Amino acid sequence: MGQLIKLQDYVSRYERDIFLYPSRYVRLKKQQWNKVYSAWENQSMFEELTETEPEWLEEEKQPFFDKVKGLLKFGKKEAEEEETYQIEEPHDEEENMFQFSPNFSSQPDTLDELKQQFLDQLFRFQMKWASTTITEQSFVDKMFYFDERLKYFLQRFPDTFLVLYHPIFLLKKAPVEVETIIITPTEVYCITFLEKEDLSVYIGSKERFWTKRNQTSEEKVLNPLLALNRTEKIVKKIFELYEIEMPTHKVVLSRNGYFDYPSAPYDVQLIEKRNYDKWFESKRAHRSPLKAIQLKAAQALLQYCQTTSVRRLEWDVVKEKPIQD
Repeated sequence: MGQLIKLQDYVSRYERDIFLYPSRYVRLKKQQWNKVYSAWENQSMFEELTETEPEWLEEEKQPFFDKVKGLLKFGKKEAEEEETYQIEEPHDEEENMFQFSPNFSSQPDTLDELKQQFLDQLFRFQMKWASTTITEQSFVDKMFYFDERLKYFLQRFPDTFLVLYHPIFLLKKAPVEVETIIITPTEVYCITFLEKEDLSVYIGSKERFWTKRNQTSEEKVLNPLLALNRTEKIVKKIFELYEIEMPTHKVVLSRNGYFDYPSAPYDVQLIEKRNYDKWFESKRAHRSPLKAIQLKAAQALLQYCQTTSVRRLEWDVVKEKPIQD
């Protein structure tokens, strides 16, 4: 499951410490899946999971001042300068701050159903990390919980893929919303969708508009390369400033349609219904672990992203009640 490190301009835990959370998430997911799978095999144990209320984060249960004390003791870890990025195992009290307990409204009959319910809970968990920190929170538009494309990136790709979903960059004090950016351990993809009616054909050109045709109609659609080129330009400029060298690719994705653009730019991948399965499986088969250069690339992009958030109300209480050691 890909990791949502930035959702538009919402505050993200990843932007607070990109060198900590990706590895922590991978470890947490594995631990919780082993717990759920073992319980599912033992029906009586699984029934206990279905009887309790969902708890997306253990920290929501933890007494507030315990959280604060844990936070003050929480030390930031620097990235290791090696090809594969690894992180030191955190202490138990730190780990407990970011636990969640999977719960299910009904018992899945098959392993595939179990996996999907688990992924749906992880999706909400990811949304939590992508909109809150210990001290701040952003108010998420509910439409994102039902966004099929967002779920597609998070539930269908490997854990080591870091996703910026329509992030808003702040460039020269001006906000600029761009297309989705995926940072893999070895490459960066700027991706835009062009999907309308099934089996539509998109006739490409260098003009501002392309033509969409199907069996019953023909209409103009905005050239997707305009936004895609802007996204790539921003990514490459930031990488240049930080001397980060990672291949960057532009992808126009249509899972249910076709492209007719013989003279398409050489640096754009047009992924359509005929070649989608091969492209998708090649990404799913990516087995490289998290890498230091990947996290540095993510950190550089996050530093230029706009963040809109408010202070969590609990922290106002801290001013009036001192923390006891």
